[in-house]
Amino acid sequence: MKILMVCLGNICRSPLAEGILRSKLNERFHIDSAGTGDWHVGNCPDKRSVSVAKKYGIDISAQRARQFNPKDFDEFDLIYVMDESNFQDVISLAKNENHKSKVKLILGDKNVPDPYYGGDEGFENVFQILDEVAAQIATKISKK
Repeated sequence: MKILMVCLGNICRSPLAEGILRSKLNERFHIDSAGTGDWHVGNCPDKRSVSVAKKYGIDISAQRARQFNPKDFDEFDLIYVMDESNFQDVISLAKNENHKSKVKLILGDKNVPDPYYGGDEGFENVFQILDEVAAQIATKISKK
């Protein structure tokens, strides 16, 4: 199974979501992340994301930002987006109902807050939110 995590720039939330979910699943699952925007393509995750992940034993420092591509609909089984804006951006690129059916808000009806303009506590909060939902996702998909 292939799962894609998507946020705006692919340097804060989605790299954390990728790293956290990967830490909870075995190697038969392929986890990746992308951003809807192209500002940070090729960059490492935000140092605050790297730091909070490292605090919990997860190394995301080798990840590099990339932009979401419509080909991702065919490549991935599930596409989790961090907020409603990302959801709308990704859905707008879908070519059919099958593509649309793969896209889910990771928290259901709530947005994962963007910690970019906040302090370290925002990154800690986002880590905790994503750690909890990643555990639920891992449990659910491991049964398949």
